[in-house]
Amino acid sequence: MGIRLGCIADDFTGATDLANNLVRAGMRVVQLIDVPPPGAVPAVDADAVVVALKSRTVPPHDAVEASLRALAWLRSAGAEQIYFKYCSTFDSTPAGNIGPVTEALMDALDTDFSIATPAFPDNGRTVFKGHLFVGDVLLSESGMRHHPLTPMTDSNLVSVLGAQTTCAVGLIDHTVVAAGAEAIRARIEDLRKEGVGIAVADAVSNDDLLRLGAAASGLPLVTAGSGLAIGLPANWGFEPSRAAAQLPPAGGHAAVVSGSVSVATNGQVLEFLRGGRPAFSVDPLRIAAGEDVAGQALAFADAHLADGPVLVYSTETPDAVRSVQGRLGAAEAGELVERTLARVAQGLVERGVRRLVVAGGETSGAVVQALGLTGLRIGPQIDPGVPWCAADLPGGDTLHLTLKSGNFGGPGFFTDAFGLLDREAS
Repeated sequence: MGIRLGCIADDFTGATDLANNLVRAGMRVVQLIDVPPPGAVPAVDADAVVVALKSRTVPPHDAVEASLRALAWLRSAGAEQIYFKYCSTFDSTPAGNIGPVTEALMDALDTDFSIATPAFPDNGRTVFKGHLFVGDVLLSESGMRHHPLTPMTDSNLVSVLGAQTTCAVGLIDHTVVAAGAEAIRARIEDLRKEGVGIAVADAVSNDDLLRLGAAASGLPLVTAGSGLAIGLPANWGFEPSRAAAQLPPAGGHAAVVSGSVSVATNGQVLEFLRGGRPAFSVDPLRIAAGEDVAGQALAFADAHLADGPVLVYSTETPDAVRSVQGRLGAAEAGELVERTLARVAQGLVERGVRRLVVAGGETSGAVVQALGLTGLRIGPQIDPGVPWCAADLPGGDTLHLTLKSGNFGGPGFFTDAFGLLDREAS
């Protein structure tokens, strides 16, 4: 049948989040780690391909360049529609990157219109009158206002996106969305006539996403969080199927590597610690002082892997994060932690870890690249937006891996994740 949907994700956890929703809606999905080399267009046996980039927090021109390379590869592979996936909390500085990437993709696809909706109701992300809510509070009142790299202090997505792009930005509000796909299409045409290039779309329920997905049939480009993915596969006749999520049996040691500072991941780390399980805290100041913190973490793991899972984490409160950033600089502190946790992940896999949870988008990107992974098979969902995946390691072993967005998952996520693999194997 060929590739129906070609997806460009701006970080690695977001890519698996999107792939998870597509698989649950019945599509066979392959996730690629970064863009394949020029001219490398394999016969991909999948209905959708997700190219995972690490472009969320890089300079806008770098994000645009990487996204256009991904677009060129997906078009050469025959993708019929393009999906630009960003975080459901619309993580982006005032200078980009969501607006510049969207505009560049529109230009390359020669289209004058796209929709934008980060809504993902299953994870408490909803858009109402153009404002993004996280649970019951506005984005600007949520923990995202303290994000160390992309603090979100404005909930009005029309305003946020309008500041990032030269396109006029409009709104498809909840009354139109509730009226169905035909009403949405009519609104799109009216906005086009008014010169609007990108329309933020309200969505407060999965039914809204299904209606938006049906209305988006035929648009060359859609931009969204992972939620819209539940509404697109039906445009090609796909139906939900558990068979698409089957992975090989899991084995080997278990570990968690966490670099996220989100409220959700803070809670998951605390829950793990309350259970008395083995955990090693990574201190950026000790790394900056020249200590071999990765080696210390791996020595700790050597003593505890048999009793695992083992947690290696660098998760702090917003005040603690600001203190470290004040001493080291935000970018330097983040890079130190990412490099260290990537080395730890490499060492854990060398020690026989074959079930690995990674928390945090930037951390996930660093870990996947350090492990040299080129593709993932998408398996069963642990929590909304977070599936287990499988990757082939040199020598023929299979690594079961989950890349968790910092904002996703309940307090017991780490233990729940390994419990799911145990149930799948039984």
